[in-house]
Order: sequence, then C-alpha cells, then structure tokens
Amino acid sequence: MGWDEAKFKHLGLWVSVLAVLLLGTCWAHPIPDSSPLLQFGGQVRQRYLYTDDAQETEAHLEIRADGTVVGAARQSPESLLELKALKPGVIQILGVKTSRFLCQGPDGKLYGSLHFDPKACSFRELLLEDGYNVYQSETLGLPLRLPPQRSSNRDPAPRGPARFLPLPGLPPAPPDPPGLLAPEPPDVGSSDPLSMVGPSYGRSPSYTS
Repeated sequence: MGWDEAKFKHLGLWVSVLAVLLLGTCWAHPIPDSSPLLQFGGQVRQRYLYTDDAQETEAHLEIRADGTVVGAARQSPESLLELKALKPGVIQILGVKTSRFLCQGPDGKLYGSLHFDPKACSFRELLLEDGYNVYQSETLGLPLRLPPQRSSNRDPAPRGPARFLPLPGLPPAPPDPPGLLAPEPPDVGSSDPLSMVGPSYGRSPSYTS
C-alpha cells in the first residue's frame, strides 16, 4: 500500500506541474481575436465604398493619382480600397492603385496623401443595422462625406453622402483579348446542340425536316 500511495502522489505532482506550465503558456501567448465585427489591429480588407445617399446616381469613393477624392459612378481601379484596422473600431483607408491614404482636413474636405498621418488619416468605423457603415475622423469627429456630385471638391464644408456600403474588393475583370469571338449559343434544334460529336458532312434522314 505504501508504494501505491507514493506512486499516486508522484503522479499528482506531475499533473499539477503540467497544468501550471500550460496555464503559463496560455498567458504568454494569447489567441488573437479575429472577429470581423470588432476589426482588431492587423486585419486588412479590400473593399469598394459604395454610397447612394442624396445622389442622382450611385457613387463609389475614388482616390485619384493627384490626391483628389471623388464619387465615381462605376467601380474602377482607383476606387478599390484597402481597409486596415489600426485598433478596435479604427481603420486606415488606402487606395490600392494610387497608394494614397484617405485623409480629412479640419474643414471636412477629403484628400489622398502619400504619407500616413494618424491624426488626419484614421477613421472610426461604425456599423449600422442595414449593412451600411459610417466613418468618422478619429481626431476631429467629422463624418467622412463625399463631395457633392457637381462639386470640384473645393467647397469648405462638403455635404455629400455619409453612409457607405463596403462591397467585396474584386478587381474588375480584364477585357477579352482582341480577335477572340464569344462562343455562339447552342442550337437547341440540332441533333448535337453541344457540338460534342463534331462537324458532320452528312445528315441522317431522321433529322431532315
């Protein structure tokens, strides 16, 4: 009996040591939170920011090479944006093609900058129940708004749309190379509508009209 008791005590000691080591490992290496709703630091998404508020036509936020920010009716390489989380609920927005950060001045005007300024280029991302998002300057608290459709983006306080729908950032499909014709639709009245048999130089009398 004495040997069995000593064996169980020795085993219990090793179990306690192993539990302490595992607990210490969990404390030293926390599991990163990957929730898409909280948008913690390090998460990167490519999106088109679409809006239809007070617009005659749909508009996508576009950062151009000269630094101007406009609303484009169609998706384009300049409207493909990279949204990267800086900390929970705060993101930076980068134009993929122009490599310009979306920034906002004290007067609310948007512009694209080649250099990231945390005070001008950090935005809070607020999720709405209808799937749209609202973005606000983290420093100034001003809403991110597109300039009015007929504005040159020089107005001191643009009052364009402020509600955006992040659309999946799939680059536009390249155009078909020249010289290639689109395939013709199948001939449903043919004996071989999918052209699986190949060209035939004779026709069976059974298929003669």
